[in-house]
Amino acid sequence: MKIPFTDLNLLHRKIRKELLSSTEKVLRRSDFILGEEVRLFEAEFAKFCGCRFSVGLNSGTDALFFALKALGIGPGDEVIVPAFTYIATAFAVTYTGAKPVFVDIEEHTYNINAAKIERAITKRTKAIIPVHLYGQPVNMPQIIKIAKAYGLKVIEDAAQAHAATVELPGGKRKKTGAIGDIGCFSFYPTKNLGALGDGGAITTNNEDIYRKIIRLRDYGRVSRYEHASVGYNSRLDTLQAGMLRVKLRKLENWTALRRKAAACYNRLLERTNGLITPFEADGVKHVYHVYALRIMERDVLADYLQKKGISVLIHYPKPLHLQDAYKNLGYKMGDFPCAEKISLEIISLPIYPFMNNQQIKFVADAIKNFLKEQWKKRSPYR
Repeated sequence: MKIPFTDLNLLHRKIRKELLSSTEKVLRRSDFILGEEVRLFEAEFAKFCGCRFSVGLNSGTDALFFALKALGIGPGDEVIVPAFTYIATAFAVTYTGAKPVFVDIEEHTYNINAAKIERAITKRTKAIIPVHLYGQPVNMPQIIKIAKAYGLKVIEDAAQAHAATVELPGGKRKKTGAIGDIGCFSFYPTKNLGALGDGGAITTNNEDIYRKIIRLRDYGRVSRYEHASVGYNSRLDTLQAGMLRVKLRKLENWTALRRKAAACYNRLLERTNGLITPFEADGVKHVYHVYALRIMERDVLADYLQKKGISVLIHYPKPLHLQDAYKNLGYKMGDFPCAEKISLEIISLPIYPFMNNQQIKFVADAIKNFLKEQWKKRSPYR
């Protein structure tokens, strides 16, 4: 049996007619740039997230970059970023001329360790970017508390956490992207809400931020040939917005299917010696963009599973502070021990909405067989 890491072909076959209908609608209108589907998607996505405003953009990276720009962050400023995430989070800070300041992660959630943020704050710190890694929300009540105490802005990197929720003090639940000052989303095709190409968005309740990002994405334009400020070309395509509208209507159901698949993996693997299965923190809804296991023999397991026809990935094999791109910041091995440890043990298993129990069992059985073989190799009584 061959198990893909994700199966976009299967997903799109199920909604093919709706996607084609959306495409035909845009072709008839021929409003390919900032057309009607963009306006409708922005309104629908803002409502879905529980925010007043949303702006469709070219990518999740631009969403982070524009969020920082809209908050006035630039050269001489510092922004707190987790040491373990995709590098785009840190790059967005660098693009502004500001400095990313890394903070270690929690061992169980793999998210930024809120207890370690305060010691990283200086007089130059302007914002915190918590990343809801793998689809598990960060401890946002604690992040917001710290941000308020130090007068910092909070930019949520929700690129992997569409539809995830957090319980706030008082029992109210909010979706990721609606808790900080700005939420940033990616619609890369493999994301839980993915376009058929690149795409991204911000969400916010602040009208001033909204208007700044509207200008930033379209050359600082206030009319066709009048430009009030320096801007960029980062518009969500109308065709992609139409596809995203179709998928947004399915997202809650697809999220439930991802969680069901994760629960099946957990039942089959969670009491297996030598493995650490994903942890879901109290008060959050994990949406399992990634189902990440930990195992000491990670690289050997990855090779074993690939040979069995099971596609796996490693998110992420090198923490940000050890990337060559950030040598100039002066970090070294040992500065963020949890991030370094997790990067050597983490492996992502196949997971997608229509993955069936037979496929999950095939993967789980292969992992158990691998562990048995490893145990026999080490046992003096084999």
